[in-house]
Amino acid sequence: MAKRYRVTLTTEERGELERMIARGEADARKLAHARILLQADEAEGGPARADGTIGATLNVSVRTIERVRQRFVEQGLSAALLPKPSERFYTRKPDGEREAHLLALACGRPPEGEARWTLRLLAERVVALEHVATLSHETVRQTLKKTS
Repeated sequence: MAKRYRVTLTTEERGELERMIARGEADARKLAHARILLQADEAEGGPARADGTIGATLNVSVRTIERVRQRFVEQGLSAALLPKPSERFYTRKPDGEREAHLLALACGRPPEGEARWTLRLLAERVVALEHVATLSHETVRQTLKKTS
């Protein structure tokens, strides 16, 4: 199968990547992507190695090499070195009103037979009172930590 994205580095880009690897102070993923680009360079004087060879040498998957190639061609050197930002959007379950209910509950007396509120007990009670459909103890912890 023919390569769809061909990496051709300029001498400045090649020098920048080689300096980054020589210093070794960047993130491991960034250094790995720099090594991939250097090995895949098809410019004059570049090694132009095949994806399978690069993968075996650097211990990365061929799919990773393909993604780095594609991002280099489409978005440039800086985008190819960094991981793709997450597109996931996290919604908060407890809004201001529900946080107030949680705090009031946490400040109140613990349930019968318990010495104090635990995170799991608080989460179960908030769900039982139907303030939210589901709630994890970790969300309770983060909410209480934020408001303390």
